[in-house]
Amino acid sequence: MRKLIPIVLDVGVLVPVGAYSAAAKGDQPRVHKVMVPEADRFLPYGLVIHVGDAVKWTNNDGDDHTVVSDDMFNTAGHQGTDVVIAASGGTFALRFNHPGMFVYYCRFHAQLDAYGQPIAPGPDGGIQDQNGNYGTPMSGVITVLPEG
Repeated sequence: MRKLIPIVLDVGVLVPVGAYSAAAKGDQPRVHKVMVPEADRFLPYGLVIHVGDAVKWTNNDGDDHTVVSDDMFNTAGHQGTDVVIAASGGTFALRFNHPGMFVYYCRFHAQLDAYGQPIAPGPDGGIQDQNGNYGTPMSGVITVLPEG
């Protein structure tokens, strides 16, 4: 009888651990990352995710930025999103529970000037290289596919 006790205990311990691992795996959303590098842009610009996944924005720039939903084009929920992501490491995350599109922008850097360049802080505005300004407004889009 003593030989059976360790076997029964092992089975009793393994089953709950296995059940917990399976439940935890199903409940954990996949987290996708959007970075703001040391420039006024979101990388990547576009993401394709699935219902239940989350997106985490991290701001590595020296300036604050925002994630603002463009409700006119937003079909994936989170209408009215308007969050400041603090400079130098600030983060913000959203979990998406509906399929559709989530179009967003930084309200500080969402407009173009008369030359088609993004308006941004600085003496000349916009994102610059050695030849002057270039780029597009600071924005992005997340496509949320049904589960599966």
